Amino acid sequence: QVQLVESGGGLVRAGGSLGLSCAASGSTFSNYGWFRQAPGKEREFVAGIRWNYGSAYYTQYIDAVKGRFRISGDNAKNSTYLQMNNLKPEDTAIYYCAATYYRRTISYTPGDYTYWGQGTQVTVSS
Repeated sequence: QVQLVESGGGLVRAGGSLGLSCAASGSTFSNYGWFRQAPGKEREFVAGIRWNYGSAYYTQYIDAVKGRFRISGDNAKNSTYLQMNNLKPEDTAIYYCAATYYRRTISYTPGDYTYWGQGTQVTVSS
């Protein structure tokens, strides 16, 4: 059974930092994405990582988080991480980890990801 288990998140003041982790079990994935969904809004892509032949990897971010968030991963551990710095109130949302098998590009589309974590709340106070 494939599972994505997220950890991290919580409440932080604006300007603070949080780290999210996502561990996959039951399968190995080449592509991971972090998405977020704020109340009343659609789920949006935040950052993605794609491994190429197991070692080299590519990353992608939306403009709103570039320079503040960093996605990383450990292919051997089937895990991905999202380090979030200089958080802003508009970053408040439920954050989801998603994974899929090999794709040539990092997709921004939720439907392109096969498996999802349960979500973790990130709240940034002003």
